[in-house]
Amino acid sequence: MTQDLHYYLKTWRLSEPKLLADTLTSKIYAVTYNHNKVVLKLFKPLGEKDEKNGAIALRCFNGHGAVKLLEYDARAHLLEYADGDDLVALVKKGEDEKATSIIAELLKKLHSVYTATPPKELISLENWFVSLFRKAERDAVKGLHSIFVRAAGVAKWLLKSQNDVRILHGDIHHENIRFSAERGWLAIDPKGVVGERTYDAANTLCNPWNMESLVEDEERLLRNATILAEKLNLDPVRLLGFTFAHACLSACWSLEDGDDPTHALNIATIIEPHIAC
Repeated sequence: MTQDLHYYLKTWRLSEPKLLADTLTSKIYAVTYNHNKVVLKLFKPLGEKDEKNGAIALRCFNGHGAVKLLEYDARAHLLEYADGDDLVALVKKGEDEKATSIIAELLKKLHSVYTATPPKELISLENWFVSLFRKAERDAVKGLHSIFVRAAGVAKWLLKSQNDVRILHGDIHHENIRFSAERGWLAIDPKGVVGERTYDAANTLCNPWNMESLVEDEERLLRNATILAEKLNLDPVRLLGFTFAHACLSACWSLEDGDDPTHALNIATIIEPHIAC
């Protein structure tokens, strides 16, 4: 990884590297590029595949509602630096509904900028839900009418009737939206998914993560769903349906990673009585 850092400092003419984070998928540095502070992400093996589609999505967004992709290859991305807080800070100040409105305005930008045929390399929403479908199939074979089986049925109905298909961020949540003093609120770390735009809003309703008492509040969830549906002109039924399906998908990912799925399942349980799919 040290050799990679030296390679990109030389190749992309960067200087003054400062380590910002060391995650499972990458090492992230603040560096200087053309006299500006930017971000260099060096991918570990786990991150190379995961981040490939993110670069394609950022190219499509082209700086509209998202950070700009300045340079990239299979092992690294050079990105615009959003120097301010993320939206979690706003929620912690008691401005949860304001944060939700900001997310809605950001999604308008992301979903409006690229209306051509999406690049074929991006992940379809059908493939994005594969972990849920596999879990549901295993439960069904055992004769279980589990929440995963029910969520898979909802997801299949929604996916068969998709409309307003766009390039999606795929992982819109409060930590993935940061403030730039120059350009306002910007999304970071897209996954690069193609599907109905409602899904990006649904993902939001399951967040912020690690704030269970807030997120697992039925009134709060329904109130924010209303804000998103009104500001984005979404069908509330489909929004809650996608939120239910996503919460169960998130639980499946937790199970696959050996993590506790309780939080995601609690969200799904709260939503299920309100869906009419």
